[in-house]
Amino acid sequence: MDKSAGQRLADGVWWNNPELATVLGLGPLLAGSRTFEAGLALGLASLAVLCTSSVLVSALRHWLDPRVRLPAIILIIATVVTAVDLVFKAQWFNLYGDVGLLVPLILTNSVLLARVDGIAAHQGIGSALLDGLVYGLGCTLLLAGLGALREGLGQGLVIAALPAGAFFLLAALVALRQLWLQRPTST
Repeated sequence: MDKSAGQRLADGVWWNNPELATVLGLGPLLAGSRTFEAGLALGLASLAVLCTSSVLVSALRHWLDPRVRLPAIILIIATVVTAVDLVFKAQWFNLYGDVGLLVPLILTNSVLLARVDGIAAHQGIGSALLDGLVYGLGCTLLLAGLGALREGLGQGLVIAALPAGAFFLLAALVALRQLWLQRPTST
């Protein structure tokens, strides 16, 4: 059953946001979201990688031999991550000092690999791009929001500026999401 664009947006941003649902990719989340600007930058880098990789894999899906599909997808993602890393270094050098070390780690995010392999390798370009956009948007909003919270709370609460503070804030977001999902619904 094909989902509408609105349903995909809701899934990618909140209901099935992979960073909230599985808490994979935790290292870059914690390290890269010290400020709103750094969280937004890392989120946008992830968005660019996810969208570009999804489109490329979808476009090449008929030519990818199933025996080498996964290594080929990893190579495509690695190439896109390298390109995004070079763009950050060339265009936003000051920001690159904050997130530059973390951009190459996007390749190790298993959620990204699962989305590209599970969705883009089996669907058309438009559907793969839409999936990359909504899940990348969810990641971007989460990283930017976490960065804004850490930056705001870090002024008076020292632990918020530390990686442990990011862990506690992320845990609170996950707990709020679970409470929301388990709330009684009126019929």
